[in-house]
Amino acid sequence: MADRLTGVLLVGGASTRFGSPKARAVIEGETFAERAWRILGEACDERIAVGKGDEDLPFPVLSDGIEERAAIHGLVAGLRAATTDVCVVLPVDTPNMTAAALHELAAACRDAAVTQSGPLPGAYRKSTLPALTSGELSIRRAIAGLDVAVVELDPSLLLNVNTPADVGL
Repeated sequence: MADRLTGVLLVGGASTRFGSPKARAVIEGETFAERAWRILGEACDERIAVGKGDEDLPFPVLSDGIEERAAIHGLVAGLRAATTDVCVVLPVDTPNMTAAALHELAAACRDAAVTQSGPLPGAYRKSTLPALTSGELSIRRAIAGLDVAVVELDPSLLLNVNTPADVGL
């Protein structure tokens, strides 16, 4: 694994299917944002939350500086702001992720490491920035030509919450 690790929390989604900001939804006594921030703190030396800059959260949020909502913009902003070479990237709507799983991704990272379900959560090196800033909005397509490891994680860790019913809310 990398000597030092930065955790990038993506909080800039529109939450249209959820009906309210997912970052502020509560699960097991924590908001999604607090939970993800805590998990990144357990796994990483540095944490950066990236969104649109208008999120009302209990930690600072770096604006990705782009009006359009696409996860790739948050990924790019987080990589640019990170002080480490490797970043693990966690969407706020992945509440079952663990610090151990993030360490698995970081340890497997070549240019990037992704899970069997897709590019997020994932681990990315700063060297991926040229591919990520090529104009492609799909992270999967942007990294297609890179050396990407696929890490098989327990599928329950990869729950991606789109509606309140996904987590029994």
